[in-house]
Amino acid sequence: MTTTTAPAEIAVPRDAPMELHLDGVRIAYGSRTVVDGLGLNVRPGEILVLTGPSGCGKSTVLRAIAGLLPIAAGQIVADGRPVSGTDRDRAMVFQDDALHPWRTVRRNVTLALGLRGVPRAQRKPQAEQWIKEIGLDGYADYLPKSLSGGMRQRVQLARGLAGAPRAVLMDEPFGALDAQTRATMQQLLIATLAAHPATVVFVTHDVDEALLLGDRVVVLGRAGEPVRAVIEVPHPRAPHLRSASTTESLREQIGSALRDQG
Repeated sequence: MTTTTAPAEIAVPRDAPMELHLDGVRIAYGSRTVVDGLGLNVRPGEILVLTGPSGCGKSTVLRAIAGLLPIAAGQIVADGRPVSGTDRDRAMVFQDDALHPWRTVRRNVTLALGLRGVPRAQRKPQAEQWIKEIGLDGYADYLPKSLSGGMRQRVQLARGLAGAPRAVLMDEPFGALDAQTRATMQQLLIATLAAHPATVVFVTHDVDEALLLGDRVVVLGRAGEPVRAVIEVPHPRAPHLRSASTTESLREQIGSALRDQG
C-alpha cells in the first residue's frame, strides 16, 4: 500500500491551478474492490497522465477525484480540503462529448460561463472568444449533430475550460478520434492549457500520447499494487524535440511496468 501525508488546507488564489492529493484511497463497486491503497500527489499546474491495463481503475479514480463517485476508505483532498462532492473547480471531460444536443455551440459554451457566474451581458463575447480559440469560427450557431467528432471534442474542451476550473479531469477524450484529428486535438490541448493554466489528470491507453502530454506518467496496477511506476517526462515533452534514445527509454519504462502485470 502506498500512503502519503495529506497537506493542511491552504489558501490559494481563486484562479491558481489546484493541488490534488490521494491517500490510502479504496474504491469499490459493491463487494468488488477496484482500487485499494492508492496514494498519489498531483502538483499544481502539471499534466499527470494515468495509464495501465483495462480494469485497473483509471476512469474510476478520475470520477472519484471529480466527486462523482464516493470512496470506501482513505481520502482525496483538493488544496487540503476533502473532496465530498462535485465542484466547479474540478471539471470532467469525457471520451463521449456529452454536449447538450439541443444547444448550439455558442450556447453550450455560455452554459459553462453562466454556471461560473459570468454576467449575462459578458457571456456571448466570452463564448465567441473561446470558439475562436478552439478554431471553430463560423460554427457558433451549429448544433452538435452537425459537427464532426473532432469538432464536438473541441466544443467540449472549450466548455470545460470556459468554466475556469482549476483542475481538469480528462477520461480518454481523444480515444475515439482518427489519428490525424487526435494529433490536432493533442496540440490544441497543449496550446489551450498554455493560455489557460490548470492542473490536469489525463487518462489514456496510448503510450505515445502519454509521453507527448504528460509531465509525469503514472502506471496503475491492480488493487493490490495500485501504483506500478511513476515516470518523470523531461521537457521538451514533444518527442521530435528530444533525442530518440530518450523517447525510447521512456517508452520502455512504461511498457515494462505494463508487461509486468501479465
